Amino acid sequence: MLEMLARRTCSWDGGSGRPIAPYADVHRRPQGPGDARPTAMQIVDDQNLINKWADKAVLITGGSSGIGVETARAMHATGARVFITTRNVIQAKEVCDDIIRTSPSNRPIEIIYMDLSSLVSVRDAAAEFLSKSTTLNILINNAGVMGAPFSKTVDGFEAHFAVNHLSHFVLTKLLLPTLIKSSSPSFGSRVVNVSSMGHHHSQGGFSNPKVWQDINFEETMYDARIAYGRSKTANILHANQIERLYGHDQAHPVHAFSLHPGGITTKLWRYYGASPEETYKNGIWKSPEQGAATTVWCAVAAVWEGKGGRYCEDCQESYPDQPLRKLEDRGYAPWAKDKVAEERLWTESERMVRGVLCNKF
Repeated sequence: MLEMLARRTCSWDGGSGRPIAPYADVHRRPQGPGDARPTAMQIVDDQNLINKWADKAVLITGGSSGIGVETARAMHATGARVFITTRNVIQAKEVCDDIIRTSPSNRPIEIIYMDLSSLVSVRDAAAEFLSKSTTLNILINNAGVMGAPFSKTVDGFEAHFAVNHLSHFVLTKLLLPTLIKSSSPSFGSRVVNVSSMGHHHSQGGFSNPKVWQDINFEETMYDARIAYGRSKTANILHANQIERLYGHDQAHPVHAFSLHPGGITTKLWRYYGASPEETYKNGIWKSPEQGAATTVWCAVAAVWEGKGGRYCEDCQESYPDQPLRKLEDRGYAPWAKDKVAEERLWTESERMVRGVLCNKF
């Protein structure tokens, strides 16, 4: 199966034949949270973007918890107009107050309620955003769920697939016209999908035809790791297809990226019981500030201007690899770069959410 996938997989050449990897050295021997690996704020500072983006608008899903907080903190430091989505508005207000207290920018952070387990809620959130802003330069699809027990959303989809992919697919589709309109030849709009190395555990991802036979685990035994892996594969394929469809517009390009943020001890691990740092005793774990760095690097780095469709990790462009063997391994699985799967996922996702898209606002 892997040989077949390799023939259908886009070749990796890192643009010049080498990966874009400005922070490779500090990632060679990780020493744990707070070590020399960059934080999200360092990325902004390294790009000389402190208070330089007053003319830009940024939307971050899940901006009130986990690495979403540190993503919002760093993006706010650019001086951009920042919006965050959340299910917990009270918590989000506290987070925003904390960010503004220490930020070099004094712009307010705008909060939009959105429940990713409901496509109607996502549609309403998109409408609220568009009622407040006529521009959008950076969309960061950050929020997600991992390892949850089997459940279906109110729309009837398995929770990982719905929350991590379908809802972000709907949000992106509804905001694409604004992303396109806000784009220019000098600064193309960007969509950044937070994926995971967990995509390796999807048993071939959407390149495996069996996935389409039972996308909601109605007939096959549910496995949370596989469900999560599929949804994270979907995040990568979604970004690849955005780049394929919109990245080559000379006047108004929209570029897209996907990434693995690294191992970070956040509430995302709540379904796994023991602390991941206790389970995996090594130095690869990052602080939330470091965990947000790759997201922010994809969103702001000048090196990505005019480029897209890349999968990144550790603030560097990743490369093709065989399926993951251990936690320290890097690289994306063969099924993360499958043009046939990218196109089918896009088409099937449109079909699944047609109702909510046709009745937009």
